[in-house]
Parts: sequence; structure tokens; C-alpha cells
Amino acid sequence: MSSNHKSAIANPESLMPDHPTITVGDFVACGPARLQLHVLAGADAAVARRITAARVHKLGLALAGFAHDIHTGRVQIVGQSEIAYLNQLSSERRREVLNSGALGQIACMLVTKSPALPPELAEWAERTGVPLLQTPLVSSLAITVTTEFLQETLAPRETRHGVLLELYGVGVLIEGRSGIGKSECALDLIVRGHRLVADDLVEVRRIAPDQLLGSAPELLSEHLELRGVGIINIRDLFGVSTISGPKNIDLSIKLERWDEVKEVDRLGIDELTAEILGVRVPHFLIPVGSGRNLATLVETAVRVHLSRARGNNAAQTFVARHTASLRAPDVEAESRRVNNSELEDDREETRR
Repeated sequence: MSSNHKSAIANPESLMPDHPTITVGDFVACGPARLQLHVLAGADAAVARRITAARVHKLGLALAGFAHDIHTGRVQIVGQSEIAYLNQLSSERRREVLNSGALGQIACMLVTKSPALPPELAEWAERTGVPLLQTPLVSSLAITVTTEFLQETLAPRETRHGVLLELYGVGVLIEGRSGIGKSECALDLIVRGHRLVADDLVEVRRIAPDQLLGSAPELLSEHLELRGVGIINIRDLFGVSTISGPKNIDLSIKLERWDEVKEVDRLGIDELTAEILGVRVPHFLIPVGSGRNLATLVETAVRVHLSRARGNNAAQTFVARHTASLRAPDVEAESRRVNNSELEDDREETRR
């Protein structure tokens, strides 16, 4: 991508992003079946206690007195090594370790495998309201499964008004004012062989620092609204091949009425970006006017995006060639001047 990036104006119709959390009770009830979670202590607290971060930590260092790595709202893993450490302590010392203030910040403790637990651990969980959970999985596997689940569940998200399609393997988010022709453009693209992900409302999640995943709300999945026709089911009318599941958002396109566009980039030298949930996405602003074929323009924009991804920018190449052609006459004139000067010097030498 070119270094000449300009930030596109964010769509004012987009909804504010959410920062999801999940209660420990919902984690137990709806978490991965593979974890086989059950509550050992603190069941009442699990209803309200919330997990706010996807990162999972082991509790070993905190039990040893190094509590700087304790963070609010995270799941803390208690494996066989931590239980072995607690079991070799006296009952009084175990209570001292568990009663350190930092441990009360965590969302819950997750004990892995099925070791013999010291009774003070369950007592502490009931007294402090920190749910104590257990899984038969080993720590390494429990961390992986829990992290994957929480990353998906707690991913920053927002709902945007627009259409999400898959064109040539690229996830394309098309936005614009209501009635500008987004759904009609989407239908034309579907007829051409491209696939629909979501129409009207697109649920966007940031599943990685630079990765956005878009999907359709369950109720609206596979449906598209056309003014004058109504709500249609794309799968029923055009076949299963015209429907796509959740798709990464690789390109943003905004449709805007021609008379409302303040400035139109006629050359396309600078590559625009739009910011969605803090992620910069390649962006095109396409003016909408009478006689413009939106589907063809969107297809072309996607092809241009793919070409740029391969390191080709036709506009920059054209400008470079144009600049070189403007310099050519100056170079030729300078060459003639130098030649004439050398010829005059030769004549002067001859006369001498």
C-alpha cells in the first residue's frame, strides 16, 4: 500500500462499538463443551461476576507473592503445580496466601484436571465471592480452548448499516445513505456470481489487532430488502452458492450522491483508508449519479484493490510517465545547447 494514505470520513450512520463482557455463570453454561466446566465453590457469585478480558493467566506467581500480574476481570488457571504448592503449606499459611488482596480482583479461578484441593481454597472462594471452577483438561489445553472462546465472545464489535459481499474472495463492505442503492447494487453483483454475507445490518467484530470479521444478524441472514419488491431470500431465488458465511472485511466502499461529494479523486493516486473499530481498511468513495453502473464500478474498485495489493498502481505509473514526458523536451533542449556550445568552441579553436 502506498505511503500516501488519506483517512476517509467515518460513516456517521455507524453505531457505537460495544465492549462485551460475559458473566462467569454464562461462561460455565455456554462455554466450550470440551471444557466440561462445573462450579466447585462460589456458585452464587458466578451469576454477577464478569469476565472482561480474553487473556488467561496462571496463578503460580501470585500465590508465591508476586501479585503484579493479577488483572481485574481475567480467568486465572490453577494447575497441578499451583495445587501442589498450596498443599505443601500449612493451613494457616494457605489462608495468608489466599487472603492477599490482589486475588480478589480476578473473575474466577479455573482448576485444571482433578487434583485433591486444599479445603481452604473452597472456603476462600465462598467467602470472597470468587467462583472456583474445574475442568478435566490439562492446563495447556484448557488455556487454549478458553482463550479461543473468550477472544470470539469478547471481541470489540459494532453494527453498521450497509451490505457485506464477497467479490473475488475479497470481503467488501458497501455503505451509504438509506435509499442510495446499496441493496440494488448488491443484487446486481449477486446475479453476476458474487456472494452475499449481510444486507442492511452488518455485525463487525475485531478478532485480531488488524482483522475485522463481518457477519449477518441471525434474523436477517440470507435475506435482502428491495424497495418495491420487498424482502427476498437470496438462497431460495439464486441458490446456495450465492450465500457466504462470516467474512473478513478487506475493503470499504462508500456510495455518496454526486452533489454531496465535496471532492472527487479523479486520478486515484492516493489510497484512502477508513477506520473501523480502530483498524484501517482500504477505502473507495464512489459518487452516485444518473447513468452510473454501480455494480460495474464496485467490481472495478475491487479489481483495482487487488492490483494494488500486488504492487501495481496504474495512476501512479501514469503520473510518473506523464512527468517523464514533460521533462523530455527540457532534456533535449539542454542536449542541443551543450552540442551547439561544443561546436562553437571547435570553430573558435580552428580560427586560432
